[in-house]
Amino acid sequence: MTDRKPRVLVSDALSETAVQIFRDNGVDVDFEPALGKDKDALLAKIADYDGLAIRSATKATEKLIDAATNLKVIGRAGIGVDNVDLKAASRRGIIVMNTPFGNSITTAEHAISLMMAVARQIPAADGSTQAGKWEKSRFMGVELTGKTLGLIGAGNIGSIVADRAQGMKMRVIAYDPYLSPERAEYLGIEKVELEDLFPRADFITLHTPLTDKTRGIIGTAALAQMKDGVRIINCARGGLIDEEALAAALDSGKVAGAGIDVFEVEPATNSPLFGKPNVVCTPHLGAATTEAQENVALQVAEQMSAYLTRGAVTNALNMPSISAEEAPRLTPFVTLADTLGSFVGQVTESAIKEVEILFDGHVSEMNTKALSSAVLAGLLRTQVADVNMVSAPVMAAERGVKLTEMTRAKSGVFDGYIQIKVVTDNMTRTVAGTVFSDGKPRFIQIKGINMEAEAGKYMLYTTNADAPGIVGKVGMVFGEAGINIANFYLGRDEAGGQAISLVELDHPVSAEFLEHLMESTDIDTAKALEFAV
Repeated sequence: MTDRKPRVLVSDALSETAVQIFRDNGVDVDFEPALGKDKDALLAKIADYDGLAIRSATKATEKLIDAATNLKVIGRAGIGVDNVDLKAASRRGIIVMNTPFGNSITTAEHAISLMMAVARQIPAADGSTQAGKWEKSRFMGVELTGKTLGLIGAGNIGSIVADRAQGMKMRVIAYDPYLSPERAEYLGIEKVELEDLFPRADFITLHTPLTDKTRGIIGTAALAQMKDGVRIINCARGGLIDEEALAAALDSGKVAGAGIDVFEVEPATNSPLFGKPNVVCTPHLGAATTEAQENVALQVAEQMSAYLTRGAVTNALNMPSISAEEAPRLTPFVTLADTLGSFVGQVTESAIKEVEILFDGHVSEMNTKALSSAVLAGLLRTQVADVNMVSAPVMAAERGVKLTEMTRAKSGVFDGYIQIKVVTDNMTRTVAGTVFSDGKPRFIQIKGINMEAEAGKYMLYTTNADAPGIVGKVGMVFGEAGINIANFYLGRDEAGGQAISLVELDHPVSAEFLEHLMESTDIDTAKALEFAV
């Protein structure tokens, strides 16, 4: 371990206040905003840093990530991470954070502004008036009051738009698969399916990420279902709307107007939507206010500092978030989860097909997603040396491992334990453990056999038939080899049945010694183990 401060490179324009936040939190920071546009210079320097703070200019490509041998976190001051290769970062175990809430109000206000500009044709009317014309009859608009607004996406930004629209006496309906009935009722909006939203909405605004499922969500088929004279606003992501299809609907009069802030290709220098009098276009200004730019810069600095100095994970896109408050309470159980996974990974020789994790008692109320990631990290460490909680879920999925997570109220003696069951082609194996008040992980069950064993750095796992004299023989072989036993833990399923042991050692043992141990005793299995405790 080293006592050096973590180092962060800021390669895009962040405010001096944001840079100072790093320093105030004990992080060394280099502020070089020009590097975001100089990929060769950035590539040459990136290996020196633990963190990279960016906006949109820096491209965190797979090539850059491969060169970032010490990088632990990439922080994006803003919501979009199209400029970060998320898969490459995840495989390398690098956390990618964004700041999804710092520009929410700004983006929502821009959507409302575009909606009003489209409804009253303000940009075209401005151009006409300043050209010396007076065309009152040409620019007949529509009121927002009493109209139905259809939201596609009712998350943080969508809910703010809904609130502002209700303030203008609009009726709000929303399509969002993740919107609960209770949340919809709280927001005062009606949850509907897309096929219901399209024919009812006078205005439609989009507030959803761009995914394989949402790409082209508004295309020819969707437009055909809409009310004649609908007006469409997109301040979310380019690609949600088929621009050719929307242009045709605008030309036909099916769509009365559109406000577009984001495009399929950006910077947008050419689009089928350009030049149409009933379209208002802006150059991705959703987050472009002084307040929003400062907010996201300050937030990313706080988030990255908290992770690098205290292990808190906030707004991560490729790892469960861990708050600074829960990190101290969660850390011992992360160690336990890693240890249990590591045990299974070291004693299982065939390919693992399924992993089932049970969280029992008060552990079930913790951040179980983070604990599951720790289990997988321990499990895969025998195969991939540099795996961690970020990369483990990706690697497990790539290997076809099926993960199942379950929670349960206290069911036994221990109020809070984790049990892992793994399935291979030819066997099923279980192990369980808990954390005592001293914060150290302990095994409490292996192969269905109860035992209590504190996890040590070097251990030996054995199985044998329960019979007199075996422990003595094992101790003799260790003594003859000059190997000291720190602790010896035993368990059996029944008298004369199957027995297991965990032996804690001061130092690791060789393969030759294990072979000699099995030849000299009645032990069936002997596995040398090493844990990161």
